[in-house]
Amino acid sequence: MVKKYHTGLVLSGGGARGFAHLGVIRALEEKGIVPEIISGVSAGAIVGVFYADGYSPEEILAMFIEKKLFSLVRFTVPRSGFLKLTGLREVMRSYLRAKTFEELKKPLWITTTNLNKGRVEYFHTGPLQDTVIASSSIPILFEPHRIGPYRYVDGGVFDVLPVTPIQGLCEQLVGVNINPHYEEDNISGLLKVAEWSFYLRILASVNENLKKCDIRIDPKALKGYGIFDISKAHEMFDIGYREAKKVLKN
Repeated sequence: MVKKYHTGLVLSGGGARGFAHLGVIRALEEKGIVPEIISGVSAGAIVGVFYADGYSPEEILAMFIEKKLFSLVRFTVPRSGFLKLTGLREVMRSYLRAKTFEELKKPLWITTTNLNKGRVEYFHTGPLQDTVIASSSIPILFEPHRIGPYRYVDGGVFDVLPVTPIQGLCEQLVGVNINPHYEEDNISGLLKVAEWSFYLRILASVNENLKKCDIRIDPKALKGYGIFDISKAHEMFDIGYREAKKVLKN
């Protein structure tokens, strides 16, 4: 059976470690591997939507590096979450040219978790901004995001490396996991406990999906970088770039 696309790119969630995705994409392009379709969740959805909109990895890096962490999130009264992704919506309003999936230059699938139905849902049509925010709303840390009658959170709850939506459409899949397994010594404070608990939950599903990819990029050097380490964006970009170059060379 002839597949519709040659190369598909699968981008995991991982908070600020998503800057490593940009370095990986740069290395892929330098090798002549240009993804034609993208599947992403959480940080991978954010990188994916801007890349699918026609921005280069360097342009996306510059776009977010000039924004401080607390310009991307807003603190709120802790009812269903501590933070709101108000600033992320502002960035998308300012820079995102496409308003719907159909207007993107590359096809994109975004993974979310429907809290009301308790299941994973994959979006590839309709409005973009609400879907990206829903996919990025880490439970406890961020308020669930409403789309229609339902409330959504981070798709990584069920699928942190969303191979499923595009697996049958591509001749080869490039999977990028930015969630290295490591031991954490410093677990103190409510936000840290919530972050680490979610991190452990998503690790369980990563390895199986990574095995389904033809090219697997899994930068272990991201160990120790937190989901809020936006000030280390350049470092994480370089880590992703170097790891992808090493994998592609081999």
